[in-house]
Amino acid sequence: MGHSVEARKQRWADLLAKPTGGRKFVFRIGVRTPEPPPVVRAWPWLKDERIEAAWQSYNAMLERAEWLDDDLVPYLPVSTGTEIFAEALGCEVYRPEDNNPFAIPFVHTLQDAERVRAPRLEDTPLMQLFEIADELHRRGGPDALLKMVDMQSPMDIVAQSWDKTDLFVAMLETPDAVLELAAKARALQMAFLDEWFRRYGAEHVAHYPDYTVRRGMTLSADEVGSVNPRMFRQFFLEELNLLSERYGGIGIHCCANSKHQWPNFLLVKGLRLINLHQPPPLMDEAYAFFGPHTAQMHFDLWHGTLRQLPLKPRDAFPPCCNVVIQAEAEDRDEAQRVVEQLWRDYDV
Repeated sequence: MGHSVEARKQRWADLLAKPTGGRKFVFRIGVRTPEPPPVVRAWPWLKDERIEAAWQSYNAMLERAEWLDDDLVPYLPVSTGTEIFAEALGCEVYRPEDNNPFAIPFVHTLQDAERVRAPRLEDTPLMQLFEIADELHRRGGPDALLKMVDMQSPMDIVAQSWDKTDLFVAMLETPDAVLELAAKARALQMAFLDEWFRRYGAEHVAHYPDYTVRRGMTLSADEVGSVNPRMFRQFFLEELNLLSERYGGIGIHCCANSKHQWPNFLLVKGLRLINLHQPPPLMDEAYAFFGPHTAQMHFDLWHGTLRQLPLKPRDAFPPCCNVVIQAEAEDRDEAQRVVEQLWRDYDV
């Protein structure tokens, strides 16, 4: 293995530090697997199977790190759907055979929202995730990193729990009730994260995408695409700042059409990385816009293939960009050739 796990962790830490005028890159290579392992759904009755699948995935990453010198830090995935905190608040969950579980809204009126009580962490299905993580932590040892469970923003949890035909009206007519429910979701998340970091330490792999975080938390904020900039500041900004300040920084994933919120993202304190899913032309704008402010790990896919990179970073990204460069390879030999080229051309 060319770069040790500790060296890879340090490169991620350097990338997530606020840019200071130079450029930093880390590399992630996707290698196609001829026979991918069978999918184990994130269903409660498959706890043992989920543990075994995570353990096998971790060992495959360890083996991969021996022959591929990119910046992947092997991790133990505690995989879930998006539903886990909404379920803990009271949602029923639909579990399709061919996809991840998702929450079914249980709040349909203002009165329903007012009746919701924030549960104790110990009384929720979230505790099974600690059972899974505990066993993986025991097997991997104290130095093995866990991948965080899915984290939605508190307002995204509200949008899962409160039927949107009523929620959007409530955001205009009774905003305090919406913020109150979001505060209950946030309190539950903080109880979970406090316990997670107490058991396993602050260093972990982000819930999505899978980058290494020495300290801080990460979440998805997709509902920002559905509201205007003023409503972002009214409903989202404070909760994002509170979480960032509590845990020492924040990374945000957003796959919504959210260009109108880009200036608001820069108001989030301690923003360490942003991940957007949009067409390549818009991603070119994002690299320039966010470059002086935070690291970026976008999936700028064109017909399913990552864009071809010029040989020199000055031709690929604006100045001041800290970027996760991702590439795809058909097999082991191609992956090694790709990563050697990246180290040669982009190790600046």
